[in-house]
Amino acid sequence: MTRFFVTPEEFQPDFIALTGENAKHAKVLRLKNGEEVLVCDGQGRECLCTVSDVSDGQIGLVVKHRQNSETEASVRVSVYMAFPKADKLEHVIQKATELGAYEIVAFLSARCVSRPDDKSLKKKLERWQKIARSAAEQSGRGLIPRVEDVISIDEAIERMTHVPMSFVCYEKEENRTLADLSVAEEISFLIGSEGGLADEECTQWQRLGIPSVSLGERILRTENAAAYVLPVLFYKSKNFKELILNFYSLSVTIKI
Repeated sequence: MTRFFVTPEEFQPDFIALTGENAKHAKVLRLKNGEEVLVCDGQGRECLCTVSDVSDGQIGLVVKHRQNSETEASVRVSVYMAFPKADKLEHVIQKATELGAYEIVAFLSARCVSRPDDKSLKKKLERWQKIARSAAEQSGRGLIPRVEDVISIDEAIERMTHVPMSFVCYEKEENRTLADLSVAEEISFLIGSEGGLADEECTQWQRLGIPSVSLGERILRTENAAAYVLPVLFYKSKNFKELILNFYSLSVTIKI
């Protein structure tokens, strides 16, 4: 069923109007009176609606039934991603959204080659949020992940200390793997850049009590690491439905 995201203010109890890009999309789909669509507020609520009016620039919908989204995982997972080269972050945002991430945060570490300037960052943020929105619509989610502003690794690690379960994916970790971790209702994990994480950065999270984990015997590309970790976390948290729904979005082979 066709799914649209509207703002919480537009998510009215009895009647919803699709305008702007939503109206254009509806016109492309050639929606007609009487057809049913799903409308989501992007925060986990959705409603079944019937098209009642099709006019220039607006599609009118009558609300039939409202409910909480059934496609969201029971755990909230935040992905902290070192800012990568080229358009790799766009790939991460798309796949992490399809796989059920709650939040995607880019940060700058010592070995980040690409560093966005303030002038271009605003446009990048708008594009990243659009990618998340499109991926959420395509994958049938009830929530659009937040794509946060680019921050420093110090701030990223500090934020992670406030989450019940956090860890760093670290290629030099020799003792602890994902299988050794327990899960919580909120989880955050950090992925380094193409050049990995610097030794001095390692001492930062160790000092704050955040564990590091190995992702196996092979080194994954930075843009594929999130697609490896997310399904494992959902499997461990018994979100089997979430894992099954999103498994075919993966671009890497997962061994659990």
